Amino acid sequence: MSIWWSLHLRREAASVPLARRLLLGTMESAGVDPDISYDLSVALTEACANAVEHGGAAVLDGAGEEYRVTAYLDGDRCRIEVADSGPGFPAGGSPFALRPADGDAEHGRGLCLIRELADHVHIGNEPGPGGAVVSFGRVLKWRTSPALLPA
Repeated sequence: MSIWWSLHLRREAASVPLARRLLLGTMESAGVDPDISYDLSVALTEACANAVEHGGAAVLDGAGEEYRVTAYLDGDRCRIEVADSGPGFPAGGSPFALRPADGDAEHGRGLCLIRELADHVHIGNEPGPGGAVVSFGRVLKWRTSPALLPA
């Protein structure tokens, strides 16, 4: 089975649960194991929260007011990409090279959490004036009972 969708969302906190619910619903309908679905939905939540918080730039004509989420379920793999039009990540350094947040910090753990929940992670910048792109994925496992039974 192959499913993909793409959303263009406003950089508002209310958009984050919308993306998460769509991903969870898609994976439930496809029969993905709930533990895998949950892990990927948490990673998506973190990536979307980063886009909402950091993905804007002082630009004209409304650019920077939205971000994009694209999800691909293809065979036994899921890949998710969150892209914004903000300033992007600093040039010349890996976002993972940043020092992890303190244990009691309220911010700063999102990228590390995504790395722990996914099988592969790529973090970079869009070409040109761009913005940040966080892409991650995981090998899927399936529920023992199908979500949709034939009529």
